[in-house]
Amino acid sequence: MNAPDALAPTAADRPAHASDELRAALSEAGLHAPVTGGAADTAVCIGPLAPADACQLARLIRTGTKRTLKTARALREICAGHRIELPGLRLRQGRITLGPVRVEDAARLARVLGAVPPPAARPAPPAGTDAAFVGALLGRVFPEATGSTLSVSVREEAFGLLDLGAIDARTARRLVRALRF
Repeated sequence: MNAPDALAPTAADRPAHASDELRAALSEAGLHAPVTGGAADTAVCIGPLAPADACQLARLIRTGTKRTLKTARALREICAGHRIELPGLRLRQGRITLGPVRVEDAARLARVLGAVPPPAARPAPPAGTDAAFVGALLGRVFPEATGSTLSVSVREEAFGLLDLGAIDARTARRLVRALRF
């Protein structure tokens, strides 16, 4: 057996269901709460918690998300410094969702990340095409600046908006570094 095989978790090491995973994490943290459900098609439910356990669980969640929240705040601030509005920036499931953004702000973000603006002599494309062009430009320059991809989609019902996907905290930190003046 080589070293990587020795470190790989076995089926016996992995919880069978989400409820088992949560139960194990709560137990490791010294918290006591009944956990039910968690099969492939059922929701996981945490039973009643003692007030002290509820407070401890809240502290653990805040501690676990503190660095990601700090990164999201830094990203919002540095974008504001570049006059890039990200009104939909949210933390969801441990990832930073950039959300809907105006085409003008997406174009500014692409330029700050190093995209070359199109020549001024070129005629202006139709509104929907402009969003698609900016989306493709941002989709191309973002990996060059951060080492990771970004989901970019054009909103069909609103030509002036693009939907930017979610990035992990590490990618967000790289994005913040790339946006520094």
